[in-house]
Amino acid sequence: MPGENLTRDEAHERAQLLSVDGYEVFLDLRSAVGEAGEGVRTFRSVTTIRFRRTGSGEATFADLIAPSVTAVTLNGRALDPAAVFDGARIALDGLADDNVLVVDAQCAYSRTGEGMHRFADPEDGEVYLYTQYEPADARRVYANFEQPDLKAPYRFEVAAPEGWTVWSNGAGEQGADGVWRFAETARISTYITCVVAGPYHYVTDTYTRTFADGTELEIPLGAMCRKGLAKHFDADDVFLVTKQGFDFFHDHFDYPYPFGKYDQAFVPEYNLGAMENPGMVTFKEEYIYRGKVTQAAYERRANTILHEMAHMWFGDLVTMEWWDDLWLKESYADFMGSFSLVEATRFNNAWVTFANNRKAWAYRADQLPSTHPVTADIRDLEDAKLNFDGITYAKGASVLKQLVAYAGRDAFLEGARRYFKRHAYGNTTLADLLAVLEETSGRDMKAWAKSWLQTSGVNSLTPAVTCDAEGRITELAVLQDGDELRPHRAAVGLYRIEGGDLVRYARTETDITGARTVVTELAGEEKPDLVLVNDDDLTYCKVRFDEGSLATLRAHLGDITDPLARALAWSALWNMTRDGLMPARDFVRVVLDFAGRETDIGVLQMVHAQAQAAVTHYAAPAWRAEGGRQLAEGGLRELRLAEPDSEHQLTWAHFFAAAASADADLQLLEGLLDGSAAIDGLEVDQELRWAFLSPLATHGRADEARIGAELARDDTASGKRHQVRCLAARPSAAVKAQAWAQVVESDQLSNALAEATISGFTQPSQRELIAPYAEKYFAVIERIWAERSIQIGMDVVRGLFPGLQDRPETLAATDAWLAAHADAAPALRRLVLESRDDLARALRAQECDARAA
Repeated sequence: MPGENLTRDEAHERAQLLSVDGYEVFLDLRSAVGEAGEGVRTFRSVTTIRFRRTGSGEATFADLIAPSVTAVTLNGRALDPAAVFDGARIALDGLADDNVLVVDAQCAYSRTGEGMHRFADPEDGEVYLYTQYEPADARRVYANFEQPDLKAPYRFEVAAPEGWTVWSNGAGEQGADGVWRFAETARISTYITCVVAGPYHYVTDTYTRTFADGTELEIPLGAMCRKGLAKHFDADDVFLVTKQGFDFFHDHFDYPYPFGKYDQAFVPEYNLGAMENPGMVTFKEEYIYRGKVTQAAYERRANTILHEMAHMWFGDLVTMEWWDDLWLKESYADFMGSFSLVEATRFNNAWVTFANNRKAWAYRADQLPSTHPVTADIRDLEDAKLNFDGITYAKGASVLKQLVAYAGRDAFLEGARRYFKRHAYGNTTLADLLAVLEETSGRDMKAWAKSWLQTSGVNSLTPAVTCDAEGRITELAVLQDGDELRPHRAAVGLYRIEGGDLVRYARTETDITGARTVVTELAGEEKPDLVLVNDDDLTYCKVRFDEGSLATLRAHLGDITDPLARALAWSALWNMTRDGLMPARDFVRVVLDFAGRETDIGVLQMVHAQAQAAVTHYAAPAWRAEGGRQLAEGGLRELRLAEPDSEHQLTWAHFFAAAASADADLQLLEGLLDGSAAIDGLEVDQELRWAFLSPLATHGRADEARIGAELARDDTASGKRHQVRCLAARPSAAVKAQAWAQVVESDQLSNALAEATISGFTQPSQRELIAPYAEKYFAVIERIWAERSIQIGMDVVRGLFPGLQDRPETLAATDAWLAAHADAAPALRRLVLESRDDLARALRAQECDARAA
């Protein structure tokens, strides 16, 4: 829609012109229930904005995306909605020094997870609402000035269906007239305002804290989910992590939580992991587990809880001026999530997960053609939407971990404390953060920032070891490559085999600079079996190995006793596989040899996913079937060997099901589902039933009736998503045509069901079946991008890219589309370029694997 994609220049100009004193928003959500009339289901939104003109100029615009506007009044003057509203903006002229704008509109309920999302629960028919705005979808719910640096206080009033409860950022209560009224918020940005409404199951608790000066803080806590999930909701654990997080952040930030209450809502069909709305955090409801899961799943949830809590300070209290500095909140929250997990909760191995999982996301993103500095160049809102990526989150967090090693933990935390006090309720840029860090560390942060925050790309660090005739190190150097050679504060560890274990016997921290750094401290040490640069994972880099170390890992990776060192080794071997330096079949061999001995469940799950990807994308096509057979065989072996009723058994069960394709393996899955087969200690709960049914559907052994029977057992929102995925996975041309039409030719599916359909459509074992859709993909994506919301557009363009047609012809077709669409939306081109890069990387890796044959 013209005007919907706000640019940075427009936002800067508007910020120079006006300052916002406050919003009063009334929403009438009673239309959420009952029969809808013809067309889009809408609700009434009435917004009053009080703002001042602080710069020169008499004209500006307010943001609103809505089907219709009933009335617009500026300073008592009625404006013609047809003349001033274009579907995305309301033109305002004749501004006074002090202004009052009133907009009465009909806004649309969403089915895409953007704006006011409406969900009807298939289990009991209940309707649930929640809002999701980042980066700029508050304008789908009320008229506003939609940019992060125009902060203001908000007062919300909501009329809701009888029997509902409504929550917002501030504390609220229902009046005698049935309308819910909420306390005025502090000065916050539009994108973190929030409304949640419906017959949610709600649990309460309280956090209390007495500070050193004797002052007391009491924070009312709440946690909620759909009624259908209430029996699975472990709110006590949510509250436990929440309280531990508040203790940690109060201990280290020296700034009491500033937003009153703290509600956490687990909501359906959520596009994100969570969102940091102050006082009203929203999470995807998949964090409520319907069956047995591993501790890694609880760790992920705890990490997300603490990530969002860190945002109360990094992002909500102090906010970036524009999305260029999105990292000022996301990198910090990502780092603080792991930092606080390790120091304040039972998940004290979170840095292992970070090294193996989060960094994998960063390494991939930093090698795409769309890579960018942590501090990015964000021209408009479409750019901003795509920059919630592995650079902004995981690389930024990795860089902050390096900053702690570089500047020191105390200086880092003191910098945060000064940052909050100096800029509370305001907006900042990179320069503001660097100023406090220079004060506290005494180091030149501008030079550090230039290397780490203002350049892109990842360095590789490789050891070069020379030993004498007596087996002593005469020189150990670290070789650095990359487009930008950075200063790394890193540890180098030496490992040797002792009694069957691979253990560290020497370590030193050093500053690695330039292309070659000699580590003098390790000269004279005994010759190592393994040299691990970036031991303890202090810096952000790809770890490489000398030939001797690589040979040691091939034979002894599972003998590394330290879980973090082992995770770093797994990560390094995976990066080598992706880079075409290690054949995919060799990586699979290492997985089959040593994954059964991996003690860290999160690492094991990541290694499983990487092994599957190695066979799917990086193995030579001629070896692909054999690789899949080996994974299934190894998975079943480890499943049978795993301790009954253990997390490892559950993890191997999921892996085996994902790899199963042979007739005997599929028969076993059928037996586990119907009870004619059993594995000691393995409880086949509902989630595992769907995991077993999925490959049966994919390989043509579960028809529509069989899938429907499973839905009858699990007639819930979760069950519906599983059913849709299984239906689309069936190996039938007619099925694929229907799935394609449902996603591409229609917009009737919700975001969650569209994602499930795309997931089912793209099966690696069905390359030939979906080959005809490669040409269709390039014919429709520009239309999809123009017609659908950004979120759905992203899902379709990424999810349906014909990456499984991994042939040079597909690469050529992609290049042809890019050449013919040089003027397409930059965000759309970025998505296609990223998928093209993944395809080119896969072809290079397949060549490497073919040579190994």
